[in-house]
Amino acid sequence: MPASRLWIQRFDRAARPDLNLREQLCQMLRRAARSARAPERLPSTRALAADLGLARDTVEQAYQQLAAEGLLQRRQGSGSQLLPAARPAPARAGLSRPAQLSARGQQLLQVGTCQDPLAPLPFAAGSPDLRDFPWPLWQRLARRRERDAISLGRYQPPQGRPELRQLLAAHLAVARGLRATAEQLLLLTSSQQALMLLAQLLLDPGDPVWVEDPGYPGARAALAAAGARLVPVPVDVEGLAPTPSLPAPRLIVLTPAHQYPLGVRLSPARREQILALARRHGSWVIEDDYDSEFFDAPEALPALQSHDADGRVIYLGTFSKTLMPGLRLAYAALPPGLVEPATALRTLQDGHGNGLMQALVADFIEGGHYAQHLRAMRTRVAERRQALLAGLTRYLPQARAVAPQACGLQLCVALPLGQEAAWSRHAAARGVQTPRLSALCSGTPLEGWLLGFGALRPEEIEAALQRLA
Repeated sequence: MPASRLWIQRFDRAARPDLNLREQLCQMLRRAARSARAPERLPSTRALAADLGLARDTVEQAYQQLAAEGLLQRRQGSGSQLLPAARPAPARAGLSRPAQLSARGQQLLQVGTCQDPLAPLPFAAGSPDLRDFPWPLWQRLARRRERDAISLGRYQPPQGRPELRQLLAAHLAVARGLRATAEQLLLLTSSQQALMLLAQLLLDPGDPVWVEDPGYPGARAALAAAGARLVPVPVDVEGLAPTPSLPAPRLIVLTPAHQYPLGVRLSPARREQILALARRHGSWVIEDDYDSEFFDAPEALPALQSHDADGRVIYLGTFSKTLMPGLRLAYAALPPGLVEPATALRTLQDGHGNGLMQALVADFIEGGHYAQHLRAMRTRVAERRQALLAGLTRYLPQARAVAPQACGLQLCVALPLGQEAAWSRHAAARGVQTPRLSALCSGTPLEGWLLGFGALRPEEIEAALQRLA
C-alpha cells in the first residue's frame, strides 16, 4: 500500500468539526508522533493533499507547524520525516515520597486550609445568590471598558486603582460612617489575604491575639500561620466579652456588626471598652465588617472604626458577599502609618489586583448601580431570613435561632444538647450541608448549625428544611 494510503486511514475530517482542516491534520500528525518509535517517512505535500482531498497549501501549513514544534524534519531531496515525540521519563519511586518541608512550611500545613465550597449546597454559609445579579448591566459596563483594554491589561497600582478607592471611600463614609480617605484604602483579592498580610506585618511569633470564641476559622488560620498565640475570648449577647484575667493583646480581631457565627452585635458599651483597651495597651484592632451591608439602616450601628480616635482600628470589607466571590476584590481601610508598609508587603505577595475588575466595580458604584443592587439584596435577604425562621418553626421546632433579628447571609441555630452530631449525619444523608457550630469553638463547644440562606430562594429553603424534618 502506498505510504499516503496509510495516512488516509488516520485522518477523519468529521472527528473534530470545531477545528479547521489544517489544525485537524496537525492533531493527527501529533498523535502519530506520540505513538511513533522511530522516524517515519511522510508523503510529499502534493501526494498527501491529493489522497486526503485537501488543498496542498493546507498540508504545507500543517507540515510547517509540526516542523516548528520539532516533530517533523524536512530535508531537500529526501522528503519529510515525522519524528517520535519525546516521552516523559518515568518517575522514580522516591519521587512519590512527601516533600521535606521547612519547619515553617510544616507549621503552615498544620494550620489547615480555608476553602469555601465551589458549588454551594443547601445552607452552605456566606454565599450570595448569583442568579439575582444584574448580569446584562454588568456586561454593558464591560463592553464600554473595551476602549481601555490595553491600560487595564497592564500592571496596576499595588494599592489599587485610584478611581475605585475614591468612590469606595465616599460610599463607606455614608454607609458605615467610616473615617478614611482614598489614600488609606488598600484593595486586595480577599479578606483572607488581608488577614494574612496584616498578621505578617503586625505580629511576632508568640504575640497574644484575642479572637472571638466561637469565631471565624479563616482568621484563626491566618493568625496561627504567623505564629501568634491565640487567646479565645467568649462571646455573649453583647458580643466579645473580655475579662481582666486575659493577657494584654498585641491584636484584637472581631466582627462587631454581625458576629461570626452567632450573629450578635457588639454593644455600644463593649465598643467603648474595646477601644479603651486598644488605647491602653497600644493594641491593634481588626474589624471584619464582612456582611454589614444587609442590615436595614435603622438597625445598623456605624463601624467601630468610625469611633476610633487613636488610629488603632483596621477595617476590612469585601465584595464577595454583595457582588460575587469570583470577583476577587476586598479592601482594607488602614491607619495612615500602616498604608506604606502594607502596600509594600502586598507587592511581595501578588503585586497588584485585576485592573479590569476594579474599573468595572468603580463604574458600577459611580452609576448608582451598587446602591440600587444593595437595596434589592436587602429586601430579598430579609424575605429569605423570614422564610428560614418560619420553616424552622414548622419543620424543626427544636432548633432555636440564636439571634433571630440578625441579618446577613446566614443564621446560627442552637440544637438540643447532645444532638449536633446525630442531626448533622441525618442532614448529610439527605444532601444538606449544615456547618457545625462546635467546629467554630475553641473552648466549651456550643452545639448548633450555621445555616446559609443567601443563595436559596424561599421555596428552596422550605424544600431543604422538609428534607431535614
